[in-house]
Amino acid sequence: MRKLIAVLIALLAAPLVAQQPEVWSVDKSHSVAAFEIRHLMSIVTGNFRDFSADITIDRANPEKSSIELTIQAKSIDTGTARRDDHLRSHEFFDVEKFPTITFRSTQIRAKSGTEFEITGDLTMHGVTRRVTLPVAFLGFGKDGNGTMRCGFAMTSAISRKDFGIAWNRDIPGGGLVLGDEVKVAFHFEAMQKK
Repeated sequence: MRKLIAVLIALLAAPLVAQQPEVWSVDKSHSVAAFEIRHLMSIVTGNFRDFSADITIDRANPEKSSIELTIQAKSIDTGTARRDDHLRSHEFFDVEKFPTITFRSTQIRAKSGTEFEITGDLTMHGVTRRVTLPVAFLGFGKDGNGTMRCGFAMTSAISRKDFGIAWNRDIPGGGLVLGDEVKVAFHFEAMQKK
């Protein structure tokens, strides 16, 4: 009888254990925090090389999941050292005064089994704005070492002026050197923490 009771308790508890929120960390070697902006007659692209994210996933209740992203602003890399130094200066990110860019989710809404909207507070250059990012969930799976992984793709556009990054220069004949809109892309592969 005791064995039967123990088995019943284990069976009843199993779904509760399986539905506990899971904590994941981003695998930087398979992830990217990228951006692009209009420059004169071209598009300049770049990445932030140093970033981290803690992701909590509640598979049973996705709206209870969350993400906290931290980007080291000085890790900006556009492939041109002189331009990167300018972007780190007080005319752009002012990395000495504002060393990090952060995003902390406040709400997650499921649009389908693989499409979500994540709303949260984006802080950059000392300014915090509420933004909503569309997210595509790319699935769960184990790698060759048996580690559980999952993937996300987030793309959106923000106004750099909304965050106090307004540097620009007039060009002959009218117009400006830089556009205001910045397209951002976060493509994350995460590993489950044990």
